[in-house]
Amino acid sequence: MPPKAEKGTVKSVEIIDGSDEEGGAVVGKTTTSNKTASNPSPQVQQTLESRSFWKAGAYDVGPTTKRPPDHGQLEHARVHPKFLHSNATSHRWAFGAIAELLDNAVDEIHNGATFVKVDKIDVMKDNSPALLFLDDGGGMHPERIRNCMSLGFSSKKSNTTIGQYGNGFKTSTMRLGADVIVFSRATTASQATQSIGLLSYTFLRRTGQDDVIVPMIDFDVSGHWAEPIIYSSQDDWSSNLKVILEWSPFPSKEELMLQFEDIGPHGTKVIIYNLWLNDEGIYELSFDDDDEDIRLRDEANQGGLTNLRRKTIELQSHISYRIRYSLRAYVSILYLRKFSNFSIILRGKPVQQLHIADELKYSKVIAYKPRLGGGESEVTVETTFGFDKEAPSIWVSGLNVYHKNRLIRPFWKVTADGSSKGNGVVGIIEANFIEPAHDKQDFERSSVFVRLEARLKQILLDYWKDHCHLMGFQPPGARAHREQKQSPVQLSVGLAANVEQEIVQSMDGLPANIGQDVSNGYPGSHEKVTSRDGPGSISIDQICEENIQLFVRCEEHMQKEEELKQTAECLEKELEEAKKKLAQISSYLETRRKQKIMGLQIGKFE
Repeated sequence: MPPKAEKGTVKSVEIIDGSDEEGGAVVGKTTTSNKTASNPSPQVQQTLESRSFWKAGAYDVGPTTKRPPDHGQLEHARVHPKFLHSNATSHRWAFGAIAELLDNAVDEIHNGATFVKVDKIDVMKDNSPALLFLDDGGGMHPERIRNCMSLGFSSKKSNTTIGQYGNGFKTSTMRLGADVIVFSRATTASQATQSIGLLSYTFLRRTGQDDVIVPMIDFDVSGHWAEPIIYSSQDDWSSNLKVILEWSPFPSKEELMLQFEDIGPHGTKVIIYNLWLNDEGIYELSFDDDDEDIRLRDEANQGGLTNLRRKTIELQSHISYRIRYSLRAYVSILYLRKFSNFSIILRGKPVQQLHIADELKYSKVIAYKPRLGGGESEVTVETTFGFDKEAPSIWVSGLNVYHKNRLIRPFWKVTADGSSKGNGVVGIIEANFIEPAHDKQDFERSSVFVRLEARLKQILLDYWKDHCHLMGFQPPGARAHREQKQSPVQLSVGLAANVEQEIVQSMDGLPANIGQDVSNGYPGSHEKVTSRDGPGSISIDQICEENIQLFVRCEEHMQKEEELKQTAECLEKELEEAKKKLAQISSYLETRRKQKIMGLQIGKFE
């Protein structure tokens, strides 16, 4: 609970870095800042308009202003505004940044939050799009919002909350746009407050700041009107308000206060504006492709994955591919357990959570105890494996690894590329015993993680070996075992039938007379099929295995054909170049020959 405030103004927050006596981060220190905005140099002015995220940090500023420490205070290391940008580059993926903001809202469930809204709004100031996050959680009182806007501070120490580093809000908002304004309303036992904070990279760059200045103002709304909370002087409060009005989407105090109307008695609203552009100069986030979704423009236009040709079209409809560009698809699997009284509302429509384990066929729960080391207590981890509901028509496989209910690695492929083992097998595991990286899109590659990777690979291969026949695949080693039992005559007859079967499959795919197990709709694993005009019979397992091999060989041949075409084109270009050089050399030699003849004739006359 914040101390009783005096009437007056709120001081701006300078985000600083250091350590206290107990080793914790000293951040969010409140200091009075009356620094006059300096005029940026011409070189700075040339680069200020850069709207591409990956280029926004490439600007120069003038020399750092030396300021003596306040009386009785220790000197501290200031944080340059460029650090906001470099810190945000930890999010290589824009959806990862959005997930961080959703985590903050989900962590508010224990404070009574029932929803978080994610939407696009229009900034009337310049007719540009902005990203809105609104939740009805407990909100933030003045002290807490300063901690939120400060670098490295986190009060989340619970084993159930997702946030822990105190860095997610800053990195995520700065990854999505150049500027963010926060509105929060909270109620404590003695006071109801509403606070406004502005973290503006545009303001910091254009005014040539060499320290991170975060203007903030607070109001006491315990009575019938909003009364400013003063910490130092009225001039400071008015100065902060002036900066917020000048650099936020809301040019008047009335418009600023209207933003609290849809928050309710408590909650937080985050508006990210001046959204980043991609290298083509268009917004990285697309709001026009789907009125009920937000898409990543570059990922949506990426096209095929590899040389699977038209198979890619089928794969693009699968959740493992759609999460690359569709925020609705990504959020649907972002949390392992379904919420009972909480909704994520994306552009006006609730996101339907997808529990991947419910979508699996022949699922099996496998428990194991990871070796943690370091004297940590032993834990038992349950993993769920099964075949994807669309297998074997689509070869999707991988492990979805969660940490504290949050998806960290989606469809992580632990088997070797090109191997048919494990095709169609999907796994789910909640690995709370390993730490995620700061962007929560991967794990720290510790020895525990390496052991986990090896163990999951072994579990997957064991599951595949025991269950692949249920999907019409031949178990590993079954073909060699069967051939060992055949006589030389039977083996020769079988090989002849296999050759004929390959020709039929290459023309028509799987033969029309393959037996089907009508009980579950998938190919039977023990029925026999007579090949067309063939003298012997072939098991369905063998047909499926050979069909897979033929498909792989076909892809290899198409790839080789494409490579040969490219090689032929290169050789043709080289041949043309060689012909040109030959013509030039021939012309040169002919000229030299004529010059030599003329020289001899002139010598005779002389």
